[in-house]
Amino acid sequence: MPNQINSLYEYLEAYKKSTENPEEFWGNIAESFYWRKKWDKVLEWNFDEPNIQWFINGKLNITENIFERNLADFGNQTAIIWESNSPDEPSQHISYNELFKKVTQFANVLKNQGAKKGDRIAIYMPMVPEAVVAMLACARIGAIHSVVFGGFSAQSLSDRIIDAEANILITADGAYRGAKTISLKNIADEALEKCPSIQKCIVLERTKENITMKKERDIWWHEALATAQIECKAEEMDSEDMLFILYTSGSTGKPKGVVHTIAGYMIYTEYTFKNVFQYHKNDIYFCTADVGWITGHSYIAYAPLLASGTLLMYEGVPNYPHAGRFWEIIDKHKVTHFYTAPTAIRALMATGLEHVKPYQLDTLKVLGTVGEPINAEAWHWYHAHIGKGKCPIVDTWWQTETGGMMISPLAGITPTKPTYATLPLPGVQLMIVDTEGKELKGNGVEGNLCIKFPFPSMLRTTYGDHERCKQTYFSTYKGLYFTGDGVKRDEDGYYRILGRVDDVINVSGHRLGTAEVENAINEHPLVNESAVVGYPHDIKGQGIYAFVVLEKDGQTHEKDAMKASIISTVNKIIGAIAKPDKILLCSGLPKTRSGKIMRRILRKIAEGDISNLGDITTLLNPEIVEEIKKEAGF
Repeated sequence: MPNQINSLYEYLEAYKKSTENPEEFWGNIAESFYWRKKWDKVLEWNFDEPNIQWFINGKLNITENIFERNLADFGNQTAIIWESNSPDEPSQHISYNELFKKVTQFANVLKNQGAKKGDRIAIYMPMVPEAVVAMLACARIGAIHSVVFGGFSAQSLSDRIIDAEANILITADGAYRGAKTISLKNIADEALEKCPSIQKCIVLERTKENITMKKERDIWWHEALATAQIECKAEEMDSEDMLFILYTSGSTGKPKGVVHTIAGYMIYTEYTFKNVFQYHKNDIYFCTADVGWITGHSYIAYAPLLASGTLLMYEGVPNYPHAGRFWEIIDKHKVTHFYTAPTAIRALMATGLEHVKPYQLDTLKVLGTVGEPINAEAWHWYHAHIGKGKCPIVDTWWQTETGGMMISPLAGITPTKPTYATLPLPGVQLMIVDTEGKELKGNGVEGNLCIKFPFPSMLRTTYGDHERCKQTYFSTYKGLYFTGDGVKRDEDGYYRILGRVDDVINVSGHRLGTAEVENAINEHPLVNESAVVGYPHDIKGQGIYAFVVLEKDGQTHEKDAMKASIISTVNKIIGAIAKPDKILLCSGLPKTRSGKIMRRILRKIAEGDISNLGDITTLLNPEIVEEIKKEAGF
């Protein structure tokens, strides 16, 4: 594949070129894409504004770079393999030619419903191929998609629709999620009561739920297709036109819509996909993310298709109808590349190896993790039992705001080290600073992670509120993009993400990353998962409060002995300074539907402030909050 790095030497050379002459480096990579009109200038930028523009005055359409650029060579190749929530429902194999027809025909459906270039279109869908079709159809006609995760509440959906002023909603009657059926259309109807901007609602039939179709507003997907032509010419777009808005999860108050633009996002995501995963023709890539998150946007809907890859989409959850479902799918479809979250890995670890042993997993070549730093115990389990000791693990660090991976090993090229994301990717210029913004040079340092130079897929603004973008990301340290994460650069120059800076605990003057303490706790053989927060401590300033979920075997042990054993493990791995002052054993942790632990709630409980825990209805397991409160003595 063009622009693919094949050795550590080539990585070092590419990184050097990308930092010494970024414009030439990215300009050369951009040459392999299809442009209606080439750019006049590669880059203009100013972090003070912030104002970032790549491939200025270039004209293109991202869907032409998925389809027209590649159909002659890859038209008959499978683009998407879809696996249902139920193992009994047949899989789908959709070729690039077939996907192209689905996208262009649905693009005409959108046009027939009044959609035009620049409109915002909300998508609230299950994990079905039509979700990707909807996204690409928006891009085809120049509309801006805003995908909302299908597990979000009516309130969350309406907040996002209102902020984007979307005029069309694309949804489904329902969604299958494990043993549950989610009535998406009924939730959407509740949301739309507050959304006067929505003129049309297009509904895919999936679960045959009992729903109400509102006359004039609502239209069935299949009925709209029946009158839509297949051919649809791609809208010519500017490099810096908006491709999508994606609202960050867990933000307080008004949702924060991260904006990504077309050309830089396209070029960077394809480049990182090919290089991090070392993806080659005939490989089969399985990413378990939902399209409602940035991982689903970048590394399901766009990058694999731009790279003419074959991607596998799975509708369901890891443990339904049994805890070996992921491994069953990998064997069934001969998956070569598997990309998932540490949360999922830890949950599957806890179910025991009896759910892994029935499967061969011998087609796997590369394993990946995303969403949070992976703890050492989970890394070793993943490597030994899923990768059979032969598959490199790419532990990728990036954000909704970066659009693509920032720090990661290149599979089989970069020597890996458990818990370390390793080295920055070409074009990513990192800087570690102290709390005053002074650069911490050399290796063996720890501080706040910043980026000092733009890369093509960087966020451009927060939708409708550029000042918020400036204040959130560019005002903490002048001239730098602040990631919000703490980081350690070790003696080898490898980067280890320590968690959000607001998740750093200052114990007796020592700064401890919660991720570091959690990693130590999770090393205990009877611990499945943990979350650590700080709380006010009369002597130390801040104490360490650990919420710990035990493995099945650990739950039979006496509580005080178990806590002492956990403290001993932390003492051994980090030292006595990091030992938890309080440990609360619980059956689970409060999580969003994407698997993110809601530490904000745990911090309030640890501080003894349970008067305002905020909205917990959007949690995957709201009932766990009451259990934890009770266990904590409230």
